[in-house]
Amino acid sequence: MQQLFPDVVRTALAFIVVLGVLVFFHELGHYLAARWRGVYVEAFSVGFGKTIYTWRDRLGTEWRISWLPLGGYVKLHGQERPEEVSAEVRASWKTGQTFHEKPVLSRAIIVAAGPVANFVLAMVLFAGLFMAVGRPVTVPVVGEVLPNGAAARAGLQVNDRIETIQGQAIRSFEDIQRIVVAHPLETLSMSVTRGGARQEIVVVTEAREVKGRKIGLLGIRGGTQEFQKLGVLDALTGGVTQTWSVTVDTLAGLTQMIAGQRGTEELGGPLRIAQLSGQVAELGVSSLISFIAVLSVNLGLINLFPIPVLDGGHLLFYLVEAIAGRPLPRRAQEYGFRAGIALLGGLFLFATWNDLSHIGLFRWVAGLIG
Repeated sequence: MQQLFPDVVRTALAFIVVLGVLVFFHELGHYLAARWRGVYVEAFSVGFGKTIYTWRDRLGTEWRISWLPLGGYVKLHGQERPEEVSAEVRASWKTGQTFHEKPVLSRAIIVAAGPVANFVLAMVLFAGLFMAVGRPVTVPVVGEVLPNGAAARAGLQVNDRIETIQGQAIRSFEDIQRIVVAHPLETLSMSVTRGGARQEIVVVTEAREVKGRKIGLLGIRGGTQEFQKLGVLDALTGGVTQTWSVTVDTLAGLTQMIAGQRGTEELGGPLRIAQLSGQVAELGVSSLISFIAVLSVNLGLINLFPIPVLDGGHLLFYLVEAIAGRPLPRRAQEYGFRAGIALLGGLFLFATWNDLSHIGLFRWVAGLIG
């Protein structure tokens, strides 16, 4: 029991930090874009429900911290249509600073700025990690030599560090793969460090056909990783590249789930995020920052899905408005929002079911019944 309590506290605190950072930067994107496009921001809240702490800045925006850390919002001045509010509310609007009277491009920029802020946050966090801790690189050290392969016949051994191939400097295991793949059934000269001494080894690669073309094979596996610190420019480039890689991998995973090629049990909700937050926090600050960066990419992607209620749904409505020259009828938007709420509610319930199954609640209940 004494060990369980610190675990619960750590998990709760880590979850609040992770979600708070993600929500704050997402809403900050909306806030800054609204200020840029001349829309007055009435309130900026991190969390929902009863306000714990509040203050008002010199521009009149009320900043709030609320007790339920499951989201947040930015309340834009005049976000409602004139026909949706009373005459008294319309009379209180600041002319030229309401959201609804801005051109469709300005409204789209304000809405899109939230997901964009999540991607920017991920890039900055990854870049910061690459500068402070280093980028993980699989070093060009042989971890395993496959029997009867090209490497085994050439005499490569475990712990050999491959320094050059055909005179090209090798800095990572990926460099080995890139060169070997491009040279099937060819003779390659390698410079290898073994036991502190340099050796020259000649390898004749094997070949395998993949999607109609031959690729080279060496017959080794790596696995040892090192962290290489990067300079500012390389770190920023690496942050962009890493964010793109996470984005592509996430979309690929979702596509595989939709196509039935991957199980949907990997979908998780707040409970899974809370559990993972606690586990990652135990590994250290750098792991927690990396986790926040990955989640930030996921949050940005999810909000860009063309589902009414989400930012992507609003952007879809604005696209139709830009093409048609007028907003969608109010009833069509209402039906869209209802469908979006139903869809998100269903996904939330499904993800929560997965979360409860993952933490073993149902097995525990079945054990009690049994």
